[in-house]
Amino acid sequence: MVSVSDAAIAEFETNGAVCLRQVFSPPWIEKVQRGIAKNLVAPGPYAESLRDGPSEGVYFNDYFNFRSIPEFRAFVFNSPASDIVRQLMRSTSVTFYHEHVLVKEQGALKPTPWHQDQAYYPFNGEQACSIWLPVDDVPMETTLKFVKGSHKTGWYYPRKFATSLNYPVKPNGCAVNDGNVYKNVPDATGIPEEDVLQWSLSVGDCVVFHMKTLHGANGNSTRLNRRILSTRWFGDDVRMADRAWEPSPPYTGTLREGDHPSKDPVLFPSL
Repeated sequence: MVSVSDAAIAEFETNGAVCLRQVFSPPWIEKVQRGIAKNLVAPGPYAESLRDGPSEGVYFNDYFNFRSIPEFRAFVFNSPASDIVRQLMRSTSVTFYHEHVLVKEQGALKPTPWHQDQAYYPFNGEQACSIWLPVDDVPMETTLKFVKGSHKTGWYYPRKFATSLNYPVKPNGCAVNDGNVYKNVPDATGIPEEDVLQWSLSVGDCVVFHMKTLHGANGNSTRLNRRILSTRWFGDDVRMADRAWEPSPPYTGTLREGDHPSKDPVLFPSL
């Protein structure tokens, strides 16, 4: 078990993101590296390989494959990850949502647009977070950036990584009311520098952030690949909610509006 300090919990609650140093040992990093390698060889149905030009490196991302990749399953069920998020969310329960592999090859200049994770998902609640775990050292040039305190500023429309455009509203979207009011993500040039959080990371470090915290990243202009496993976690207060757009990933289970995700334990296991 990894013990998270009171100061780290307070930082997470205030800023919406916290950097934890050396909380994942080399065997876990090696296991995740093997899992990412398997994902790259055999991508799942949601995989994307993005680039703005044929001479650029690829920005690969894929998700919801932990059932078919044993290394990811082991990480979810046996690593310190669930203990970490349980403490940061101050939750009595932890339910796993899904993993997201994000690989920016050297020369992959396509940026990750500013966005918040939770708007993509059909779940409301404040006890919801992501662990962003690099398996390569990440310099400041390619690290993830966060808008400090933005998890407290409301909901933002989800955006396509390929185009940076908002998700299209479903034909019946005008009739959908999930209780949230959505805004467009602010232009990056309008975010004051003093409001941006970012850390250079060594292998074994991670960043944990609230699913409503705005974040994004530059393209990779370095000579190093940047391989990330991001895992999504829910706590006690999360409930199923409708969205005016097709959620990502799509949900095809039996949960109804107001249900906790743990009621579908085949898709969303509790730890």
